[in-house]
Amino acid sequence: MAAAEARVIHRSLDGRRFLLSGRLDLSRPFTSVVDVTFRGRLHEFTAGPAALGEDVARGLGVGGFDEELNYRDGTLFVAHARPYDRQTRLVEELLVAVWRGSRHCLVTQLYGMTTADLLGVLRGLRIDEHADGLAVHPDPRAGSELVAPATIVKQVPTLGLLEISPLTTQHAGTLPAWQGMSTPSGELFRDSLSDGKPYFILAAADTWTTVVPLADTMPEQVASRLGRLRVQAAG
Repeated sequence: MAAAEARVIHRSLDGRRFLLSGRLDLSRPFTSVVDVTFRGRLHEFTAGPAALGEDVARGLGVGGFDEELNYRDGTLFVAHARPYDRQTRLVEELLVAVWRGSRHCLVTQLYGMTTADLLGVLRGLRIDEHADGLAVHPDPRAGSELVAPATIVKQVPTLGLLEISPLTTQHAGTLPAWQGMSTPSGELFRDSLSDGKPYFILAAADTWTTVVPLADTMPEQVASRLGRLRVQAAG
């Protein structure tokens, strides 16, 4: 019996919404990443499920959070750490911040900055939580702005790791020189990473998806499986 068609909508951090549909397992959570400049300094923010912040902190060797503040209809957790960088042989001052709402969280890492500096950066952003994800809205008057469209990152079993963004004119200049394969989902290109492992680019009408096969994926099966997936802008 053929699998039933699944449909999910994910919101990226710049407020764009993407509809994914097809006869695949689309139940895994997603994250969204966006770069923001605040008074000329670049900061990366990642949104995901509520537990993501603690997972990131543990991955950085942070045992717990030092501060907990009520902030904009959510809770702001702050941890300070001093990791040793083996490459530079220096001890760094790292601040890990997690804003947690009812279902989602926003994570960032700041180097050489204090909690007061963090609050200054956050004051330049409005954080909105929706059922399908978080969105941040920079305030140019406060010196904050987005660098580029946000991306969605999602793992799909038997397909791989997907990175989804809106199709832009910049993407056209990065397409491989050869003609892609026509699929029901869009034009599909295959290329190789620097380590020789394959990856795929799916250029649809209004979305751009990079697919990196994982351990449970046979690269030669990606094209047919992508034919079961639709990725499109949902407003």
